Amino acid sequence: MAIKKIGIDSRCDRFEVIEMVKEILAHFSSKVQIFVATPTADILGIEGTPVEKMRDQGVELIISVGGDGTVLRNIAKMKNPLPILGINMGTLGFLADVEPKDAIETIEEVLYGFSYLERMRVDVFLNEEMIETATNEIAIMSAKPAKIIQFQVHIGDCLLDDIRADGVVFATPTGSTAYAMSAGGPIVNPRVNAIVVVPVAPFKLSSRPWVIPSDTEITIKLAAQKKEAIIAIDGQKSYRIRTGDVVKLKKSKFPARFVKISDTCFYERVQRKLT
Repeated sequence: MAIKKIGIDSRCDRFEVIEMVKEILAHFSSKVQIFVATPTADILGIEGTPVEKMRDQGVELIISVGGDGTVLRNIAKMKNPLPILGINMGTLGFLADVEPKDAIETIEEVLYGFSYLERMRVDVFLNEEMIETATNEIAIMSAKPAKIIQFQVHIGDCLLDDIRADGVVFATPTGSTAYAMSAGGPIVNPRVNAIVVVPVAPFKLSSRPWVIPSDTEITIKLAAQKKEAIIAIDGQKSYRIRTGDVVKLKKSKFPARFVKISDTCFYERVQRKLT
């Protein structure tokens, strides 16, 4: 085997997911050293390793068993993400692309060597302090449901728009097939270095989606007085912001990495997932 050490993490609330983890361990524990993420290991009654410590242990890739949310949680735990191989135990599986029936065969092939694709992420700053790095999107929404809120969005030194809407989504190409797409944004090939800006239920017909170069700094401020909003990163973590707070988005130095398992083109994959 070319690969000596791998990690495994999974969602822990479904019987069939834990059974898949057990099957992977049974097949490969004698062939490669496996580090199991702490929450999964606790369920299995074995010693665990936090995902964020796996790079220090020499792990070369992480097998993520679950859905896209599981993949995003794993990436978020690592400053400089290891390559991820996602086993799809969720629904669509844009990020977790291996079906359970193909899992053992695919892992067997990957252990002899693999290549990976890098996808840009976005560092999120609140009042000059970096709070998170997003792989999919940053969504800024009204703190009160069904209440319009007004945002000022600057691209570099230029005002992009005064947006009155339920919210606004800033998506990477990876996230363009998630919340941003549901809000009417374009699907962007991951090879394109860009950030998509998508107003959610805008008041003005002129507030349309934009595609912004990824090397541009984006600044967002609440325009209305005494208003509050929620900033959500990849649907995983959220922060409350108020008038006077400044949110900045910058392209991260550390991309997400996904194990390449097929030569199927991006456009065919999207069509297959959405039909």
